Amino acid sequence: MLQVPIGDVEIAPGHVFEWSVVSARMRAADPSPPNETTTYNQAKHFAVAHETQGDDDAVCAYVAGTFEIAGPVDRAALEAALLYFVRRHEVLRCTFQQLSGDLSCDALTPEDIELKCIDAGSAGSAEEVRAYLHRFFQRVDTLSWPLITMGAVVRDDSTTVYFACDHLVTDGLSTPIAVNDIATAYEAYARGEEPDLPEVGSYLEFSRAQRDATGAMDADDERLDHWKEFIARGDCFFPPFPLDLGVEPGRLYPTVNVTETLLQDREADELAARCEAAGGRLFMGVLAAVGVALRKEGGPDVYRGLMPVNERGRSAYAHTMGWFINTMPIEFSVAEDRDFPDVMSGVRDAFTEMQRHADVPFVKAWHLLAPGDYTALRYWPYAVNFFSYLDFRKSPGARQHVARNAKKHLWVSRSNGICFWFHRNDAGLHMNAIHVDTPQARHAKAALGTTLTHTLANMRTAGTF
Repeated sequence: MLQVPIGDVEIAPGHVFEWSVVSARMRAADPSPPNETTTYNQAKHFAVAHETQGDDDAVCAYVAGTFEIAGPVDRAALEAALLYFVRRHEVLRCTFQQLSGDLSCDALTPEDIELKCIDAGSAGSAEEVRAYLHRFFQRVDTLSWPLITMGAVVRDDSTTVYFACDHLVTDGLSTPIAVNDIATAYEAYARGEEPDLPEVGSYLEFSRAQRDATGAMDADDERLDHWKEFIARGDCFFPPFPLDLGVEPGRLYPTVNVTETLLQDREADELAARCEAAGGRLFMGVLAAVGVALRKEGGPDVYRGLMPVNERGRSAYAHTMGWFINTMPIEFSVAEDRDFPDVMSGVRDAFTEMQRHADVPFVKAWHLLAPGDYTALRYWPYAVNFFSYLDFRKSPGARQHVARNAKKHLWVSRSNGICFWFHRNDAGLHMNAIHVDTPQARHAKAALGTTLTHTLANMRTAGTF
């Protein structure tokens, strides 16, 4: 799976069909009010969408996926697979409502869910398909149900299946789960069989467990000590991105979205071997390279950033759609006098320490520890240093990613900073970056990319920076 802007994907033209999720319960005059708890991520995300509804500075975003079905498609089997997928995952059946200052939700039963097929006509060129998909993906709206939309571009010899979700019900690892579920279910139905997929967990149970464990947490809770120490050393809750992006305080800008390949598969394997010899793993080496590259471009001797942490574990949640991502602070030295083994040791120790405290939800720490004028912020207050790494080869259905031409598409309309999503697939190591569209940001991103590429090459070939 490759994470790439939809505008960079070549999808052949064809006939377009859309499937809308519908429910008789949602059409009822007086549906039951939601009474289940939500995660802190969901509550913050929904509150921001509600507060900015209709504002000029509202931010639009989507998390989407596409994959290919070879040969003539069985449309009945595809519709059955899409219906199976939505019924299978509780979070996709949830409705949300802000009550008493907090967000509540309720899950419709699988039997409450149906699909409505819409013939959207033909798309006559690859450019027309890309433009259509970008518009279609933007139909997902945090404040409107359903929070997923799906469709297909059908041709005589192949079909492109696509879907988009609001972040309220998905995360970076949900996209390969969705591709595998839909494709596997389609193949089963096309053979006249029922799908046979692993058990999935209840997102509502995950939400309740999170609230039960941290609902009573206050600013004096010792579980916040890791955050407090991080804040004290850097004198801020949000670690700033250290390079000048040319942004004005309090302003959001249109974004640039680009994916580039950093290492081919063999080269990534070579770097992984170097990292393992130094007592680390590939993602630690990539993080070390980012920290060193930032320092070479004028950044500090200590890397300080935020890093997403997967909360699925190896339980049934491993195959469950939802927002199972926490965000934690991490810091380590990248001083010029530290060699490759030293920096790798620092990254490994920092990551181990971060994991020890990963049960503290980011939004909870934000509200309890950030300065008073930051607690009600809609977005991060300035360009924040953010690093994400995913190995799609370890996700459900990874062995079929190449055959299915599976892709993930992430888009944000506006921003005040820059974010990097590094990901490994069968072809190598890639970087998807979304940043503000300013001259300084374009220059900083290009310079950092060049320095990062050279740093990774030095690490791979010589074990140096």
